[in-house]
Amino acid sequence: MNTNEETQRYSREDLAEFEKIISEKLINARKEVAFIKETLSRRNDSGTDNTASPTKVLEDGADTAEKESLNQLASRQMKFIQQLENALIRIKNGTYGVCIVTGKLIPKERLRAVPHTQHSIEAKLQRND
Repeated sequence: MNTNEETQRYSREDLAEFEKIISEKLINARKEVAFIKETLSRRNDSGTDNTASPTKVLEDGADTAEKESLNQLASRQMKFIQQLENALIRIKNGTYGVCIVTGKLIPKERLRAVPHTQHSIEAKLQRND
């Protein structure tokens, strides 16, 4: 019975490795969000004068598009951070690395590449069909 349980869960050493990978990704993602927010804040502080030249209108349009792009990037990063934080919770409660569809262990190579995943490749491919 113990060997069957071991095949269904990763060892503490493996979980420590994944926790380190996830923690590093969290640090980088949080830095990225802080940088984006700082960039957006600086852009908002720069203010606009009320000159109505055609060049100014084009600049305002490009600036608006860039702000929207930065906001979308920040939103994606925030979602990524939440997924990473959820992965840390799964490590703590012992469910990390188990596919929520198949119940099988997700291969280590996949977890190293996508440490927040909850799906094995076979489950992900089933979802996309």
